[in-house]
Amino acid sequence: MRMDSKDRVKATANRRFRKSFIHAVTGVKTAILEERHMRVHITAGMIVVICGVFFKVTKIEWLFLLFSIFNVLTFEMINTAIERAVDVATEEFHPYAKKAKDVAAGAVLLASICSAVVGLIIFVPKLF
Repeated sequence: MRMDSKDRVKATANRRFRKSFIHAVTGVKTAILEERHMRVHITAGMIVVICGVFFKVTKIEWLFLLFSIFNVLTFEMINTAIERAVDVATEEFHPYAKKAKDVAAGAVLLASICSAVVGLIIFVPKLF
């Protein structure tokens, strides 16, 4: 039985999607296994989830908490990618390379601060 061109295109698209998905999962695994800060953020996120279950947060609170957790993890991965790309691009010190790394780290800091504020807004009233 021969495949018509639409079926071949669909099969190729599925193969590409599967390959892309595998690369993405590999990227997440690499970040978790090789980046200490990623593991710190994941641990903090798990603590937040445990607190959320314990304090019985609402659906909308879960939405904010999960968005905050994954926002920090996403920025940490972007920071890692930028740091590695800069390291590959130049071996000697360059002020722009330093600025790129500093800005990427600053993005993680801002996401972390925002997440901490969200956590405080949600959990502090439940403590008192």
